Amino acid sequence: MRIYRGDMAWIRYLSHPEVVIDPSVPVPEWSLRGEAVARIERLVSNPPTWFDEVRVVITSAETKAREAADPIGRALGLEPLVITETGEIDRSATGFVPHERHEELTDRLFAEPERSAEGWEPAFDAQRRMLDAVRPWWPPTAVDEPGGVLMIGHGGVGTLLWCALTGTDIARRHDQPGQGHVWCVDTADPKRNHPWRRF
Repeated sequence: MRIYRGDMAWIRYLSHPEVVIDPSVPVPEWSLRGEAVARIERLVSNPPTWFDEVRVVITSAETKAREAADPIGRALGLEPLVITETGEIDRSATGFVPHERHEELTDRLFAEPERSAEGWEPAFDAQRRMLDAVRPWWPPTAVDEPGGVLMIGHGGVGTLLWCALTGTDIARRHDQPGQGHVWCVDTADPKRNHPWRRF
């Protein structure tokens, strides 16, 4: 497998779609729901035009991300590169919390990015490791056949990476509106840049 480094024009980040919420299972081991698997199948059976430009597929090691990345990689003929440092914000200090509590803590995480929300990984720390993870491919360099990196992972860290690459302050209003969205930062063609969109 060829690994392209430094010859990319764009990064697209795709967040995994809907998951099975099971408090008895560690969050990193949650799987995709049936309708989420169907969404991925529809994506690969009717791919967007930019699929032809993908040079590298990167995925988080978490189960839900791998379950999205593996069929996409097969469709592209690329073995997803598993980078554990692209995992979701570390929330192990609290473990599973009910939705309302999760939203409250997420609001705090974005509002005070330098501080921990009850032991959660601070947003600044998560953003820094995401930048470190993409450093081999970013910033891009001019090449004859520009391609891109498709990252498949999680909404929280995906939002933090978007903020970093676009020079945007960390804020909850930039967060994805739901699971299963994609954003793009394209240095060769800024007209293709867009924040989170449902795929």
